[in-house]
Amino acid sequence: MDEIKLIEEFKQGDKSAFRQLVEKYQDSVINVSYQFLRNKEEAEEVAQDVFLKVYLSSGSYQPKSKFSTWLFRIVVNSCLNKLRDRKKFSSLPLEENFPAPANDQPDISFEQEELKRMVRSAIDSLPENQRTVILLNQYEELSYQDMARILDCSVSAIESRLFRAKESLKNKLAGHIKKDVI
Repeated sequence: MDEIKLIEEFKQGDKSAFRQLVEKYQDSVINVSYQFLRNKEEAEEVAQDVFLKVYLSSGSYQPKSKFSTWLFRIVVNSCLNKLRDRKKFSSLPLEENFPAPANDQPDISFEQEELKRMVRSAIDSLPENQRTVILLNQYEELSYQDMARILDCSVSAIESRLFRAKESLKNKLAGHIKKDVI
């Protein structure tokens, strides 16, 4: 069912329409939150807060942009607020909740996990605006236009931030990753 129709039905009092929106976006909201916060419990807490905000402010949603754009703007802002509350951008925990690789070669598995940690640490060390576009682009695969709407800036600003972020990551990870990966 169309998201705009669901939100309109919810505004008219249909609680099942809101439930459908939550079911559709819950995993994505938690995943994006986790990529920012690197903590499963905090990501789930932010997701609950986001859906509460959506529930309470659904009347302010204007269908000029996609519902997902409006939703992810709330997610990003909530995560950034949570990070600001921590006051420790540079020392985010590296809690990786990846399943153990099904690989018979422990050396390769260890190297892959170590590489993931290095990449995550490099991403965490980026300035907030660069880290945000990397996370939205690489983990949620959002378009430049959607990212610009979510972050309330121009597409050219997104392009510039993404370019600077990738250049910074290349420099931080030089010698550890093949050049064509980033």
